[in-house]
Amino acid sequence: MNHTVNDWRFDVAPMMDWTDRHCRFFFRLITRRARLYTEMITAPALVHGDVAHHLDFDPFEHPLALQLGGSDPAQLAHAARLGERWGYDEINLNCGCPSERVQTGSFGACLMREPNLVADCVKAMRDAVALPVTVKHRIGLDSEDDYGFVRDFVGTVAGAGCDVFIVHARNAVLKGLSPKENREIPPLRYQVVHQLKRDFPALTVVLNGGLDDYDAIERELRHVDGVMLGRTAYHDPYRLAPADWRLFADEMPARSRADVLHAMMSYARIETARGTPLRAITRHMLGLYHGQSNGRMFRRILSDADKLHHSDVRLLEEALWIVEPRYTEEETA
Repeated sequence: MNHTVNDWRFDVAPMMDWTDRHCRFFFRLITRRARLYTEMITAPALVHGDVAHHLDFDPFEHPLALQLGGSDPAQLAHAARLGERWGYDEINLNCGCPSERVQTGSFGACLMREPNLVADCVKAMRDAVALPVTVKHRIGLDSEDDYGFVRDFVGTVAGAGCDVFIVHARNAVLKGLSPKENREIPPLRYQVVHQLKRDFPALTVVLNGGLDDYDAIERELRHVDGVMLGRTAYHDPYRLAPADWRLFADEMPARSRADVLHAMMSYARIETARGTPLRAITRHMLGLYHGQSNGRMFRRILSDADKLHHSDVRLLEEALWIVEPRYTEEETA
């Protein structure tokens, strides 16, 4: 196993309705090194919709990957070209989302049943852009637990030139489970992902699913090239803070929670002046003081309906004063 640092060593998952540009800016204040992903954007939305609305981001967010959903090679190639033009660092194809809404569009986890189509999509995108084209997928569908299923999927798609696979180590149950249940009920089988790395040593294999502490992450990095955190990072975002030094040997100190909050105050002033609702920003910050003695008060302040309705940025100043009085005293001294 090659233990050198690679671009996918530590990643924050694409999460629908969560990892928008405000969320990613917030995460980037906490970790300099983690690779961030957009929420899934469908190729048809980029072909027919408001491209800037979907793709605009702050350069501060790099390294940043664009996750696409779709199954039409031409549409995906067009969307990938737009992603490259906008300055993304990677194009990722979603072959892991299990929701029925996604299935009706013939993309997401159901694409694992069509590895040749996925290979065609990957080839079309690789021909269209110079960026890495990667795939995120599950280890199986429904009750399918034959390792050969995922092995053959990876082998076929790798043959089209994909060399980075982000593997959620659960099956996707396409009927009968909600997306939330699909993240919790199918058992985690890390050994399947380990076997993929052994069988495809030249590929970059990233493990996703159930990881929530650095001891576990470091154990898994003995078997795979990278790890990806999802809901844990969202609900307890400061969990990302040790990543830079623990996983990248980056000796620059992480920002404190207070420093992150102060930086978000400046960001919120700029964004609300442009017409962004304050709630669109603060909703991602509720977990910043997760597990801290003042965490509940912090969430209560950031949920003040009246101040949020009026996009009153003083809400963040109040939160900072309540949870970090020493910080605010020093700032005004």
